[in-house]
Amino acid sequence: MVKRRGFTLLEIMVVLTVIALIAGLAASTHRNRVRKARETVLRHNLAQIRLTLDAYNTDKGHYPESLGVLVDEGYLRSMPEDPMTTRSDTWVEVLLDTIDDEDSSYEPGVFDVKSGSDQTALDGTEYREW
Repeated sequence: MVKRRGFTLLEIMVVLTVIALIAGLAASTHRNRVRKARETVLRHNLAQIRLTLDAYNTDKGHYPESLGVLVDEGYLRSMPEDPMTTRSDTWVEVLLDTIDDEDSSYEPGVFDVKSGSDQTALDGTEYREW
């Protein structure tokens, strides 16, 4: 009787199935890590813009009319990119006059900023609510 060397079709199919499962798990993990990194960058950019808005208010006594003023007057070198929309012009400006505030000594201006993305974060919240 002659012994043949090699793998059976069943063995090859089992190995390919295991490889496909591992590749699927790796791709899913990679996708979530990329998204988590983008969320971290978004949080950082929002915090930086908000700190800059507060610095502008402290220096000038009022908030800027638009986010572009922060760049024009040197408070920011350039407007940070929203990593969820991959653009720097999609930030949503929250104006002071849209807030119910009894202190009317403030001039209208941008006092907060939100993401312009309509996507949902990994924790279930919407990016435009951050």
